[in-house]
Amino acid sequence: MEISMLVEYGWVLLLLIAIEGLLAADNALVLAIMVKHLPEEQRKRALFYGLAGAFVFRFGSLFVISFLVNVWQVQAIGALYLLFIALNHIFRKLIVKREKESLEDDKEKKKSGFWSTVFKVELADIAFAVDSILAAVALAVTLPNTNLPQIGGLDGGKFLVIFAGGLIGLIIMRFAANFFVTLLHKKPGLEIAAFTIVGWVGVKLSVYTLSHPELAILPEGFAKSPEWKITFYVVLILIALAGWFLSKEKTEDSSVINMKH
Repeated sequence: MEISMLVEYGWVLLLLIAIEGLLAADNALVLAIMVKHLPEEQRKRALFYGLAGAFVFRFGSLFVISFLVNVWQVQAIGALYLLFIALNHIFRKLIVKREKESLEDDKEKKKSGFWSTVFKVELADIAFAVDSILAAVALAVTLPNTNLPQIGGLDGGKFLVIFAGGLIGLIIMRFAANFFVTLLHKKPGLEIAAFTIVGWVGVKLSVYTLSHPELAILPEGFAKSPEWKITFYVVLILIALAGWFLSKEKTEDSSVINMKH
């Protein structure tokens, strides 16, 4: 593999780790809230089942998407889905935050049993898996092809970098989620920045879709052109920097950190 290609793959992997870390923290926080009403032993078991479910669903969706990734209709659905979850999350955070907190309080009063909680956790895992893999595919799909054999419809190198990003995301969800949860609560603007990045990745997948030979709305080579790649990464870095520097720090609520324990 050439040095320039290695650098590009390494850069995408680092981006995947950063995005997976923030998404995993958000996911871990959701799971922690879902199981916190259970006794400690059952809580641990529910989170273990949740982690196992995340593993199965994440890599299951990766193998399915790897066969469909070159179908422009699937690319279009994926792009629209990423844009939807980004806009929906940002809207809920900025516009209906108080209503959401009120609903969560109401839900907390209606506590579920162990297996119904596990079922809800697994449903959440499916959504998390789709979000994660679509974002990873959108980032990796415009990478240059390698000499590795294809897996599904994906170049082997692209598949491996997506696989590595997904695996690291699971590790972060299991072992480093508390750090990211703490970071998100100290700098809540990072969560909005993370989902803005997810939306920007959705734009990237939209550009890739519009460059598909069967559509040809944009020139076929545009999605892989240096100009578009530089534009994409410059905007992505600016979003991340804005999320970090414009986010007001707030005092950490220790009860939030301890939810997972």
